[in-house]
Amino acid sequence: MYTGLTDPDAARRQLERVLASSGFVRNERMSRFLRFLVERHLEGNDDQIKESVIAVEVFGRRADHNPSQDSVVRTEASRLRARLAEYYVGEGTADAVVIELPKGGYTPTFRTREPERQTTLPAKKTRRRIWLIVTAASFVIAVGVLVWWWIQHKSAPVAIAVLPLANLSHDPASDYFADGLTDELIRNLSLIEGLSPRSRTSSFVFKGKPRNVREVGRELEADYIVEGSVLRIGERLRVDAQLVRVRDDFSLWSARYDRAVTDVFAIQDEISRNIVNSLRLKLGRGRRRYETSTEAYDLYLRARALGIQHGLSGEVQSVADFEGAIAKDPSFAPAYAGLASALVARSGMETFVSTDELARMENSAKKALELDPLLAKAYDALGMVYARKAQWQQSERSFRRALELDPNDSVIYDDFVLSFLFPLGRIQEAVGQLRIAVRNDPLAPRPRYILANALMAAGRFDEAAAYCLSLPSDYPMGNEWLARARLGQGRIQDAIHLLEKPFIGGIDYEDTTVGFLGYAYGRAGRREEAENLAAKTSEPFDQALIFIGIGDKERALKALERMAVLGPVRLGRDLTYPEFDFVRGDPRLKVLRKKVGLPD
Repeated sequence: MYTGLTDPDAARRQLERVLASSGFVRNERMSRFLRFLVERHLEGNDDQIKESVIAVEVFGRRADHNPSQDSVVRTEASRLRARLAEYYVGEGTADAVVIELPKGGYTPTFRTREPERQTTLPAKKTRRRIWLIVTAASFVIAVGVLVWWWIQHKSAPVAIAVLPLANLSHDPASDYFADGLTDELIRNLSLIEGLSPRSRTSSFVFKGKPRNVREVGRELEADYIVEGSVLRIGERLRVDAQLVRVRDDFSLWSARYDRAVTDVFAIQDEISRNIVNSLRLKLGRGRRRYETSTEAYDLYLRARALGIQHGLSGEVQSVADFEGAIAKDPSFAPAYAGLASALVARSGMETFVSTDELARMENSAKKALELDPLLAKAYDALGMVYARKAQWQQSERSFRRALELDPNDSVIYDDFVLSFLFPLGRIQEAVGQLRIAVRNDPLAPRPRYILANALMAAGRFDEAAAYCLSLPSDYPMGNEWLARARLGQGRIQDAIHLLEKPFIGGIDYEDTTVGFLGYAYGRAGRREEAENLAAKTSEPFDQALIFIGIGDKERALKALERMAVLGPVRLGRDLTYPEFDFVRGDPRLKVLRKKVGLPD
């Protein structure tokens, strides 16, 4: 017997249960389809659940998609109905909530079902009925798999990398323009159906280094390379670019653009279009052409370059330049998205955590989406904002939308893990997302660094140590993370040796993380040295670690309480560290988690 379902939270829980089943968990395309239908319906946006919108939003077709010539939505809907039927006669037999996709439409329905009475059908007829359903579903699925295989092999994405454009100007200060232009070209290509561009973090590994196209292509796992140079003299701009096929070092296309700086957007579009034509691909969904002033774009590129060149500290410094770009052009969507991300980066600092800051972050991200509803970076920023407000459902929806729009951007995966999955303790899922980020961005150290952290949280210290050892020798906190892995392996003296290195020469303890060293001293029985470090630092995170190392739970919990001001993301992320297992079951920690908006 079936009755109507009115609880949207129950529907969302059932959606996640279905997507975690064996029939969906490895099928990203079908899972994305079902998630789109359910979420749009629950949000009250049934007007978006139509074939033309689904074709563009879910399956990446062009805005001028013609359903009469391309039946992808109808074909995938049939497969989805069959897969749901298979689930509910298999793994979902006992589920109380049923998700259905009625024939002839795409709006899902939700029903609750009561336990079947014993008198409904004799056992033999019931088994025969189930067998017929499973057989029919299997046939439909088999046909669907063949269709999917043919489509995938027909339109497998082309791997392409854009190397940093060389700055031919005599002034090194113009580096920001070449770096920012490179980054924008990568972003343009990421919006083209059929291309899979390598992210900027991997590409920028080769900045300023001698290049052999075949070696670069092999390291980046790219089929094609875009390289070139930028020369800016006053208000004039010269851009040289060429597209090279990696396997034989053959130049498929090259061009030179001598223009005014005001034509930079046209140059970007022409380069992208010529690359596409050379590879015989079609322009895809989500493509945007921004028109803005030279002054606004110059400030925007400066801001982006700060993050590229200096990491977290650069992102914090970029706030002023993003604000300047917005002041010059209040309609420039990427500047609002960049400002939101920069404000989020700054929110990890105690002096900037306030209600006003959260409101600025949210308003900036929403303004970017108002101006460009398909801007992945804006959804990414909004996901981080919602997480800092402990609005977890909204945060997850925003992050997943960002990944739908730009599945190749490893930074979005990093943000999803650090701001959402870690604070909620979804460690295994975090490991899976980070493996995708590492695969998309094989040479970037940051995804490997975060993956090492996730593996330690999962108790897989040997694997974490291997990732730490793969980091560049000068990577910030690389030694510290390796020391943590060594502590997890029980190699305490090795960990202490690694952690003591930064303190040779008397570095100021207020400017250096000392928590893990104090923790290691405590683990080694060197209590007096651990206490000395605790007295020399004012950071509550470091003090909590040291007190845990010496086994002082009371002082550790008091130190953690002082971290509440940093909010749910920072506290929740830090509490995933295995070092905090010592206090994890304490009821006072549960009270603290609830206080900042973290679930139990």
